Amino acid sequence: MSESRVVQAADGTYLVHGSSSNWVILVEDDSVTLIDGGYPDDADAVEASVREVGHRMRDVEAVLVTHAHVDHIGSLPHLAVKYGIPVYLDRVEVAHAKREYLQQVSPKQILANAWRPGVLPWAAHVVRAGALKSCAVPTAEPFPREGALDLPGRPVPVPTHGHTSGHSAFHLPQRGVVISGDAVITAHPTSRAEGPQMLLPMFHHDGARALQSLDALEGLGADVLLPGHGPLRTGSLNKALGAARENAARTFR
Repeated sequence: MSESRVVQAADGTYLVHGSSSNWVILVEDDSVTLIDGGYPDDADAVEASVREVGHRMRDVEAVLVTHAHVDHIGSLPHLAVKYGIPVYLDRVEVAHAKREYLQQVSPKQILANAWRPGVLPWAAHVVRAGALKSCAVPTAEPFPREGALDLPGRPVPVPTHGHTSGHSAFHLPQRGVVISGDAVITAHPTSRAEGPQMLLPMFHHDGARALQSLDALEGLGADVLLPGHGPLRTGSLNKALGAARENAARTFR
């Protein structure tokens, strides 16, 4: 069973560091929204993290998904069925979650990048975390409405397409938080950069579009950034985006 570490980021808002990726728990009264769900072998850790913040999986009203890579939806085929929890994504990303198409780094791309420090150890680690297991989510549905969702935390989906065709971030205006998924991260085992950055080009379905998608986060009312990988970041969101662009200029060559 993998372990996780829970960090409170704001009132009722928790960033959870799983085996190789993060998920987020939003609490409001007796109800919970879960955002993302780690690798397949993180299922027990997801349940444990919900208990750690004082709730049960039965309290989870819905799971929102930033994108349908295995490190973000891996536990959901098990948990969503076990607890009857709806799973919502961008309309374009629903078919990805159902594995009607797949946009994920391939073994060929990993081998082509094996010269980069950290890539092969990362690959070995994620295989142990269940990266090769089936993770289709047949119950995945599009977000039920535009704008703020009627769920704990009142998250607002923000289209940030590019990393995958239907990638979404989530804005919590009342809590001053942006949950960025893999649109912008703060650390990764395959990167030697520090602070806000983008993943290596091999991880993006459309790197140019992924870079452009950062524009959608500009000006959002938030001073807490919760990424899909790496620690939370506090301070100016626009400065974080600027740093991510600068790092991308060095790696997107």
